[in-house]
Amino acid sequence: MSTLHVNGREHAVNLDPSTPILWTLRDTLGMTGTKFGCGAALCGACTVHLDGQAIRSCVTPISAAQGAKITTIEAVTDGKDRVGAAVHAAWVKHDVAQCGYCQSGQIMSATAFLKSLPRGKQPSAAEIDTAMAGNICRCGTYARIRAAVADAAKALA
Repeated sequence: MSTLHVNGREHAVNLDPSTPILWTLRDTLGMTGTKFGCGAALCGACTVHLDGQAIRSCVTPISAAQGAKITTIEAVTDGKDRVGAAVHAAWVKHDVAQCGYCQSGQIMSATAFLKSLPRGKQPSAAEIDTAMAGNICRCGTYARIRAAVADAAKALA
């Protein structure tokens, strides 16, 4: 039996400790906002936060989350997270989503990146590109993603 702290709530799960966080979230806890993309930590669709750091949940076992806080897209876009709300608003403003499949992972990476910056710092295009490099968008909306992250940073300043 494992206890996971997800989005501010404790969840007891009876799963093998090697079970990936992704499948625990989706199949056991019913949180389907986090997506399966590649299963090899290469595309970023499964990105969640573990103690505030963006991680790939498809390859991270629940044993790695014991005593840590998992945050999913559901909590980041619920309007209660200041940075998440700014990122989400910028995503809508810049019409980032095309097919939308990668977007939860993109938003999670962008939110973790902006939270890591000193308050008021405006990231350069190169810094945004580096921070978002682990997230693949098959629709190719990278310019809109960069613009949305920069806009969210301005809104947070």
